[in-house]
Amino acid sequence: TEEMTITPLHNERGEVSRFIAIKQDITERKRAEEALHASEAQLSNALRIAHLGHWEYDVASDLFTFSDHFYSIFRTTAEREGGYTMPSAQYAQRFVHPDDRSVVSVETQKALETTDPHFSRQLEHRIIYADGKVGYIAVRFFIVKDDHGRTVKTYGVNQDITERKRAEQEMASLQEQLRQSQKMEAIGQLAGGVAHDFNNILTVIKGYSQLSLNEMKEEDPFRENIEEIKKSADLAANLTRQLLAFSRRQIMEMKILDLNDLIKNLDKMLRRVIGEDIELVTLLTEDLGRVNADPGQIEQVMMNLAVNARDAMSKGGKLTIETADVELDEEYARAHIAVKPGAYVMLSVSDSGMGMTQEVRDRVFEPFFTTKEKGKGTGLGLSTVYGIVKQSGGNIWVYSEPGKGTTFKVYLPRVDEPLGEIKEKVVEEGLPRGSETILIVEDGEDVLKLAGRILNRQGYTVLETTNGSEALRICKEEKQPIHLILTDVVMPQMSGRELIERCREVRQDFKVIYMSGYTDNTITHHGILEKGMNYIQKPFTIEILTRKVRQVLDE
Repeated sequence: TEEMTITPLHNERGEVSRFIAIKQDITERKRAEEALHASEAQLSNALRIAHLGHWEYDVASDLFTFSDHFYSIFRTTAEREGGYTMPSAQYAQRFVHPDDRSVVSVETQKALETTDPHFSRQLEHRIIYADGKVGYIAVRFFIVKDDHGRTVKTYGVNQDITERKRAEQEMASLQEQLRQSQKMEAIGQLAGGVAHDFNNILTVIKGYSQLSLNEMKEEDPFRENIEEIKKSADLAANLTRQLLAFSRRQIMEMKILDLNDLIKNLDKMLRRVIGEDIELVTLLTEDLGRVNADPGQIEQVMMNLAVNARDAMSKGGKLTIETADVELDEEYARAHIAVKPGAYVMLSVSDSGMGMTQEVRDRVFEPFFTTKEKGKGTGLGLSTVYGIVKQSGGNIWVYSEPGKGTTFKVYLPRVDEPLGEIKEKVVEEGLPRGSETILIVEDGEDVLKLAGRILNRQGYTVLETTNGSEALRICKEEKQPIHLILTDVVMPQMSGRELIERCREVRQDFKVIYMSGYTDNTITHHGILEKGMNYIQKPFTIEILTRKVRQVLDE
């Protein structure tokens, strides 16, 4: 590539008489310029891919100066935000999560007051995207001082670490489930080993007690002593059977069962066990799928759950037993370490009793753990339930809040329809999609993340929050329509019902779906929901959630 420079020469009269032309080879310079442009483009792409955004802050003017890449992190532009500069208070109000503003303020003050000329910090905190969603950034910042040692400027780089943070949270949840599973497995191995060995000892004690009693006369002075020994051995044997059930080491006679028939056959016995001051309601799905299980063991599951519910309702109440066919998909299975995707039959046992704290829920299936008074329980009833369900290839989950009752949900693999046919049916029908805006309010971050991911994947715009106060703020400040609010029923500080009532005061053009781990009828009994309101049970599947959302939006 050549570049030509032409210079005119003038005569004595000032007229142009000739020209001088100079040619110069600028190939190397052009190549350097092209390389520079390419490097700048690569740098810009690298910043975009790495979710990096540069910024500067001038102390005297109290102004931030942002780059386009900075704004892209927050899913907005300089044009939308009124330019590339912004006062610190406006930045904090606009982009920093309310609960993290004090932390950011403290770190900023440290930077202004430090005497260390090499001061630098890395800070992670939550942010608010332009669409109202919550994310995370890592901020690496430095300072510039004047000749008097005063901080006059700070500058740094923000990196969006939302995906990493959510992956860490998901991993932490799975690790906690794994830890709990391993703990239960270890306890089960110990309990099973002890029970197995102890049963051998009990066999000897019971056997010789029986032999002695058979040979003794009724009036023998030692007969009463031997009878007490045998009675205690019987009680101990019962405990070991429960420990074997928990450790999944008992012999089970598997049969194809209809849980509805089993529950109907137990009806009279259940009513005798729970007493007259507790109402028993059974809600059984017609044409329920079948399961492969030991009928005697499943009856024990039912009886133990009923007894546990009775003890939680000392002043009477309502016991609700429900059955249903459910599908647990791969998305749900990934979030629950022990679950395999497939077709299941759900058995739900709910009470209107005192409920449980988080600490009690975490230990509820451990053997010998009990909240009952001394002498009122062995702490093995729910452990037995856990072992039987696990040995039957199923899973059990507990949903409970203090003062809100408790729901146990048992999932047993369904054998009435092959899994392959179910998958083929789902693929053939497809999942409903949409483009509406949905606000999800759920204090459990895993459920929140799961629901948000499912609905985002189906084309919806999703706003997410873990509390009612933030949801109410979004309803007030969000400029775009909110077509649907999907809210948990039981949440700290503000219930789902109260949240909807307060949101109706600021906007009316949205529909509502309530969700909860409690069953529909249990919630209705508590007065939290009225019949006819849209409702979805946890755990939900992709198909159940998307179809329910589409159904409600289309009504």
